[in-house]
Amino acid sequence: MTRKILAAFAGLFALAMASPSSAADMPRKAPAYYVAPFSWSGSYVGINGGYGWGKTNWSNALGTTGDFNTKGAILGGTLGYNLQTGVWVWGLEGDFDYSWINGSTTQFCGAPGCETRNRWLGTVRGRIGYAFDRWLPYITGGAAIGDLKMTPAGGASDTKTKVGWTVGAGLEYALLGAWSVKAEYLYVDLGKATCGAATCGVDTDVKFNTHLAKLGLNYRF
Repeated sequence: MTRKILAAFAGLFALAMASPSSAADMPRKAPAYYVAPFSWSGSYVGINGGYGWGKTNWSNALGTTGDFNTKGAILGGTLGYNLQTGVWVWGLEGDFDYSWINGSTTQFCGAPGCETRNRWLGTVRGRIGYAFDRWLPYITGGAAIGDLKMTPAGGASDTKTKVGWTVGAGLEYALLGAWSVKAEYLYVDLGKATCGAATCGVDTDVKFNTHLAKLGLNYRF
């Protein structure tokens, strides 16, 4: 009986000694690699394009056209900088677009009508975003500047450069590499320009505002 007990203990001892060497021979898992969280910080350049639609209004001491519609495409470039602190992204962005936004009416003007045309439009805006890794929803606002070409029924034109304001929101997504795409909405108000009496017969106030739906492609560096 004693010999059987000693033999059992000897077997257990031998098994215990063999287990570490067997474990050492087993394949080991590859170490997990650390993946740094995505960062939006840095400068970027890009292109943007879209469509604008809004209202314009002509008025003077003799009467008013009332509001009439304007619409047209825009296309241009973008330059900006982001700084990310935690999940918050603080940015400054500027863009400049060629614009084909225009509209006309014969109300109060006679044929062929009064036309308001915007030929270029730029903005300088702050951006505040909340980062979900590669997704960045944001709000934005700042200054807007553009030209207003005012053409009454007589055919001559008066052009003024106006500074106004803009506010909006957007959503940007970072692709692989340094590229990102965005969709953005802006409301732009350039205020009021005056078509002088030499062109319009009497000093005439022309108001202009527009909504912009834009898509953009940016490259970060």
